[in-house]
Amino acid sequence: MGDMANAACMADHFDKIQKLPDPVPGCPNFRRVPGYKVYCCGQPTIAGFEAVLAHVCGAIYPKDGKIIWLNVRQESDVYVNGEPICARPPNKIGEYAELGNVTRDVAKANEVEFFEVCEKRAEENGGKLKAVDINKKELAFEVKEIKSLSQVIESLKEKFPGLVHMRVPICNSAAPLETDFDVICNTLVGSSVNTPIIVNDQVGLSRATTACVAVCLFKEFQLSASYEGLVETVPGVNLELLKMDTYKMNPEKDPLFRGEFEVVKELVASMKNGVAAKNVCDKVIDKNGTPKTGGTGIKQLRENIAESKLSYEIMDDAAQAFLKSKIMDNIHKYYYLILFAGYMLEAAELARSAASDEIKAEVTLKGGKLAIPADQLKLVKPFAQFCEDQSSLRTLIETGKGNLQWERDMPQAALTNLEDLAAKDFKGNLGAIIHDIYQTAHVMFGDMPQGDHKKRAKYRFASKTLMRLLPAALKSEVEGLIETKKMTLDLYEILGQCTWATPK
Repeated sequence: MGDMANAACMADHFDKIQKLPDPVPGCPNFRRVPGYKVYCCGQPTIAGFEAVLAHVCGAIYPKDGKIIWLNVRQESDVYVNGEPICARPPNKIGEYAELGNVTRDVAKANEVEFFEVCEKRAEENGGKLKAVDINKKELAFEVKEIKSLSQVIESLKEKFPGLVHMRVPICNSAAPLETDFDVICNTLVGSSVNTPIIVNDQVGLSRATTACVAVCLFKEFQLSASYEGLVETVPGVNLELLKMDTYKMNPEKDPLFRGEFEVVKELVASMKNGVAAKNVCDKVIDKNGTPKTGGTGIKQLRENIAESKLSYEIMDDAAQAFLKSKIMDNIHKYYYLILFAGYMLEAAELARSAASDEIKAEVTLKGGKLAIPADQLKLVKPFAQFCEDQSSLRTLIETGKGNLQWERDMPQAALTNLEDLAAKDFKGNLGAIIHDIYQTAHVMFGDMPQGDHKKRAKYRFASKTLMRLLPAALKSEVEGLIETKKMTLDLYEILGQCTWATPK
């Protein structure tokens, strides 16, 4: 997105944006990830920025200490009277938007231009700036003060001089770019384990959660590389309890909820430390997820894929096409987070072995183990190079992310029975065909709880199965009517065409 002159102004905040308890005024959905000094939120107001920074410092962390804030939005923001307003293409107004390949440099350039555009619009409109909310309702702001995001950050540094603000624009559904992971890592190198890291998108949902998972995996790298030697000197410590890669999910969960997608299983089998990488990644995802998996957040990045897959069965063709693309994007994201976890595991090993003799002399313990301070840890190679060294894994996800069973298999005996009924006398056996289709659906969807979702899944199955059984001439006729939008793939419409249509 680069056309700021024609961009629409959209208010970031909206009614019911707050989805979590205990809100911080001015900062939607602020929370801490359990076990890490990592925080996630939506786009704050100016007052919200100060409230969050004061909160993460508390009474202990120094206000002049290092605080890293990652903004993962693709959209540019200005602040009008302290409230955030973002730039959106006029055809992409709403809570979510995919804006393509927006780099950090593009985002910063857009911010400067959007600020100038907003100033000019307000000046030409008698001091008022027109905008819309996420529902396209028109708004008008009487501009008393307007600031760019960069100006807001610079003013915050007067009270919090150690604040580091970094833009890392990532998309909503698919994985961050390999270079995005490297920008996050490069920003975090030199920080300590207790350095507060704050991540925001517009609402505090998918993008921010994804980046928080990456940040927590980096924190795990710091803990592993720094403290492995140190904890071994403490009598009575069970090292197995401290190992993240031994994490086990509930085995009774559905395989999809455990992230056991075919392409992920191939990744785990193909890469070094594959099982350990998935275990670490799953634990971090659970901590960043909803309370039911031990988190404090809104989005469960792994289980959301399985939930979307269940919804897929009840949707019409157009909605299925959109959701299928989203599901594959989210599998792509999950795959890359596991790959990044593997990179961090390798980086911890390399950081210990690559330490200079001078550092080793300073941090080697009596038992010979190293305890390198986290802020002195270095990454031997970037994540993009790690992926390049195993380029076949890139091909694997591109070809394998759609390897899911998108439709349930009909039992062969049931299919044979229906085909026989249709072949013998389709119209004469139509009643029996519909009865047997629903009997089959009752068995096939028996695992779904009673309710509207199950009814819709069975009805959609009946519609598609009847279409499959139509005699060739009638099927061709119905397909033509559907293609010209004179009817839809609906059971009762197909039945109407079968029974009431006037013979030609």
